[in-house]
Amino acid sequence: MEKKPLFLDTDEEAERVLIELARTTPPWKKVEQVAATTKACRQFAMAGLRGRYPQATEEELRKRLAALVLDRETVIKAYGWDPEVEGY
Repeated sequence: MEKKPLFLDTDEEAERVLIELARTTPPWKKVEQVAATTKACRQFAMAGLRGRYPQATEEELRKRLAALVLDRETVIKAYGWDPEVEGY
């Protein structure tokens, strides 16, 4: 039976190494990696918001970020911000 690659654009040996790294990486390290990735994504999102709303305060930017990652009802309850009225 032929093994199908997980990633069509990745060399077979590189894929083997990636899988082995995933298997051997301790859980605490994986959690750190996810946290770092999440932080980077939020920083990129904030940079985009700052570019679109250069006059916005930090508070407004936090509300806009929340509107990007949370559902509308939660944003309204937690921040008093309606993304459909104020924008994302």
